[in-house]
Amino acid sequence: MAERKRILLRLDPAVHDALARWAGDELRSTNAQIEFLLRRALSAEGRLPGGAGAIPRRGRPRASPAPQEQEEDAGGDGDGEGREGGGADGGPPG
Repeated sequence: MAERKRILLRLDPAVHDALARWAGDELRSTNAQIEFLLRRALSAEGRLPGGAGAIPRRGRPRASPAPQEQEEDAGGDGDGEGREGGGADGGPPG
């Protein structure tokens, strides 16, 4: 991933406080909130470059979905015997 640009941004203290409160409501840092708003504004005006990378995900990773429960046997008919242990007619092999 390309290195992120660092800039100095001067804001009115009241604007910064409002952004910080909004960021807290959205569970973002103030910096992430500013980038989110800038990207949204650029996108709305059709000016967001196609090559702009996604905003990096921060914080705790999302929980992975639970694995699908596998069938208990390979046979799949629910009798618990699988493919082994039975003849073609369902009786003992042989």
